Amino acid sequence: MKTLLLTGFEPFLSFTINPTEKIVQELKDEVVGGFRIISEILPVDFEKAGKQLVSLISSHQPDAVISLGLAGGRYKITPERIAININDGEKDNQGNVKVDEPIQEKGMDAYLSTLPIRKMVDLLKEKGLPAEISNTAGTYLCNHVMYSALHYCKEHNLAIPAGFIHIPASHELAIEHGRIPSWSHEDLKRGIIICIEALLAQ
Repeated sequence: MKTLLLTGFEPFLSFTINPTEKIVQELKDEVVGGFRIISEILPVDFEKAGKQLVSLISSHQPDAVISLGLAGGRYKITPERIAININDGEKDNQGNVKVDEPIQEKGMDAYLSTLPIRKMVDLLKEKGLPAEISNTAGTYLCNHVMYSALHYCKEHNLAIPAGFIHIPASHELAIEHGRIPSWSHEDLKRGIIICIEALLAQ
């Protein structure tokens, strides 16, 4: 059976709950869209997250890779179109601060997602869930791991779908955090399952 490496993140910054963590944990070892799910949680750490994801791809040799991240403030599920070769932003969970720093010194300026992002968005909408393609994954850890995965696949000639999907806050997080839009956990999880099922069309 084909395998899918699915990653989420631990809580970070002012977000005391990260809904991607719970989704990834609940889908561990499940079979979705013909893929057995390999679940892993990445640290919010510029020095470790990308390296850990690359190590997981190398060791598991999955047939597809989807990384999930929280975009507190967005109100749609947003598959990312592009990752850029820049680390920049607020401090990570270890206190590291990056300013205009390349992820890979000799890497390409950017990589496009190899996930079927348009099909994902279309299927989500057909199922009644708000979605759109995002043209910026930012310059924080989400962009960092997306770039790291795509760079590794390019360098090692891995013709597998790989990319990143941002999700809104859960109701649980929104209650704690304050004024951010939110979805139910059930709808967030259903949305990711639909995105995984979209891989069948590729």
